[in-house]
Amino acid sequence: MIQLDGKTLRQIQLIQLEMLIEVDRICEKCNIKYNIFGGTLLGAIRHGGYIPWDDDADVAFLRSEYEKFRDVCKTELDTTRFYFQDQRRTKGYRWGYGKIRRKNTLFLREYQEHMQFSQGVFIDIFPIDGVPDNYFLRFFHNIYCTCIRKTLWSEVGRVADPNYIMRWGYSILAHIPIEIVIDAYHKLIKCSNKKRTKFVRILMFPTPNSVYGFPRKWYEESKKIEFENYLFTCIKEADQYLKFTYGDYMVMPHPNQRKTHPVSKIKL
Repeated sequence: MIQLDGKTLRQIQLIQLEMLIEVDRICEKCNIKYNIFGGTLLGAIRHGGYIPWDDDADVAFLRSEYEKFRDVCKTELDTTRFYFQDQRRTKGYRWGYGKIRRKNTLFLREYQEHMQFSQGVFIDIFPIDGVPDNYFLRFFHNIYCTCIRKTLWSEVGRVADPNYIMRWGYSILAHIPIEIVIDAYHKLIKCSNKKRTKFVRILMFPTPNSVYGFPRKWYEESKKIEFENYLFTCIKEADQYLKFTYGDYMVMPHPNQRKTHPVSKIKL
């Protein structure tokens, strides 16, 4: 495993910043609504840019906006520098969200060396989908989301999980044809967006709370925020969102908790 030093990590962040600028450019030109969120939003507020030890960046789109964005990327994305990946466009891709990657780079996370698609430096492009308004239906909806997510993850989990029993379980799940899993996922997407719901979430990402979702209005109402000396769009109720997600988010975590993702190969 490669331990990222401060200089290398900063290089990665600046490459990702290029991609954030490109997303903003495309969305501004094509009238598409997006928000930086998660650790990227936390970094903007607490640090004015990247969290110093963060090695990724997060962008969120409500599902309808995500579909617009992935479509316009076919013609608007600067393909001399970047490429877009998701399940519908990239063979062997097993994540439930998209990525924009930088050409002529490599950022190979540990235990993903066997994945058969290009793995350059990236930012995550998350679609946000509806969840049932009824709490108990949302609870079972979350279980279904977890089952699909774990099955998609199984190709990595079968070698990465430290627990032998879990690796064995993932090995069984990995035998399920990927086409069946992706079909189940897209049926879930369709079902989750039949009507406008009060709460939303990333279907293929665990929710950090017992509510199993976030208020939709947080992703509908936006403002501009400075991040690394550039202006990006973010959740208007950033303070509410960050408290809901991280608790007392202005408190710095203990140094032992300031970790980057394990990387086995890198080229910048």
